[in-house]
Amino acid sequence: MSTHTVTIPENFMLGAALSAWQSEGWSGKKESQDSYMDLWYKNHRHVWHDGYGPAIATDFRNRYKEDISYMKTIGLTHFRTSVNWSRFLTDYENAIVDEEYASYVEDMVDELIAQGVEPMICLEHYEIPAELFERYGGWESKHVVRLFEKYAEQVMNRLGDRVKHWLTFNEPIVPQTRMYLDAIRYPFEQNTQKWMQWNFHKTLATARVVKLFREKQLAERTGAKIGVILNPEVTYARSTAPHDQEAAHKHDLFFNRMFLDPTIKGEYPEELYELMHKHDIAFTAAEEDLDTIRSYTVDYVGLNLYFPHRVQARTSGWNEQVPFHPRYYYDPFDLPGKKMNPYRGWEIFPRIMYDMAIRMKEEYGNIEWFIAENGMGVENEQRFKNEEGIIQDDYRIAFITEHLSWLLAAINEGVNCRGYMLWAFSDNVSPMNAFKNRYGLVSIDLDNNRDRTMKKSAYWFQDVIKTRKLKVEEEPYK
Repeated sequence: MSTHTVTIPENFMLGAALSAWQSEGWSGKKESQDSYMDLWYKNHRHVWHDGYGPAIATDFRNRYKEDISYMKTIGLTHFRTSVNWSRFLTDYENAIVDEEYASYVEDMVDELIAQGVEPMICLEHYEIPAELFERYGGWESKHVVRLFEKYAEQVMNRLGDRVKHWLTFNEPIVPQTRMYLDAIRYPFEQNTQKWMQWNFHKTLATARVVKLFREKQLAERTGAKIGVILNPEVTYARSTAPHDQEAAHKHDLFFNRMFLDPTIKGEYPEELYELMHKHDIAFTAAEEDLDTIRSYTVDYVGLNLYFPHRVQARTSGWNEQVPFHPRYYYDPFDLPGKKMNPYRGWEIFPRIMYDMAIRMKEEYGNIEWFIAENGMGVENEQRFKNEEGIIQDDYRIAFITEHLSWLLAAINEGVNCRGYMLWAFSDNVSPMNAFKNRYGLVSIDLDNNRDRTMKKSAYWFQDVIKTRKLKVEEEPYK
């Protein structure tokens, strides 16, 4: 098999990501500062693999200098993390800052900059305070939107002089999809209208924080940008037949255009309004809120892409006793012969990078964007250690290479993609799966004081970043 080398653009970001709740641990956290994730873990620890959760996580709160030294060694250009809303404040109504936690955040950001790693700060990565979830129903409440704006202002006051990459949410559709659409996470309630209201209020919150960002003139002062991290489900129909194409269209409408259209274009698709009213699941929105969304679109977007979503037309009738779910319009399609990551249960189809990239160019005005997450989770990686104790994760190197090569192929066609962020910098806690599947460039040894060790992929990524060259065995075919 022939190998060729692809050159990576000079200013293209090559970094990695982690969230606060998945890495920091509870060290220094006050009892009143639980996030939604902490609440879920405390109430249903039994559903988290081997009982691991956010309590200790990777202990990044105490070991961030050590971890950032690894980031420098690897050569990461950027590191994306979140500020934990539930811990940044002691009073959510009045946005009173927890000085101890804020000092840690500032020190962590300063350490990144000192080590030559550009910080990217996300304001909410599932860390809505448990108090606001229990008191107001979380993002069901417009009041929570106002409180989020107050919180965002305090973070910008502390970090606005040194952070140039601001993101409002990571995957804003995910928590409520798991909670209220599929009812597989606490509080396990199937309520599609509530799902829709959460979707709307998070979009409104993004627009209001964009407005705040512009009023603070952070772009003019520091060259900063503000956006949001979305997780479009790159959708493929089973066949070219109209019924399958329509199923894919509906899936795309509910799970992709739900956030892509208002955050980038400033408006929701008219067809989505029609379907919401048809099925009695419409969100409540004041005209002034729609005006805010229209007026304050994002500067850029991050996209989390892992695997394709394949659908077909429904093959059976819908039980009308069951509350509406978008699956009213489609069934999942299981593609025969697909390549799989057997540990995560996800299809491996690197072409999603190219197809989504071309869509960003053709349908969304070629807005600036970047890959905010892409990676491969594998179970029991310790079995791949060599004699030197280094995990030989060649499968991860192959996964990144294939996906990055498809992305670079799209960039050569004029796509405005500015970077690739790997999930994740280190192994970390995931919802329910905890440490079961490992994603990191850096291994976390749970049996040995959470010691850190660079995997083979870390040394490989180090070379890619240094040389700006990607060796590819097969050229992406279209």
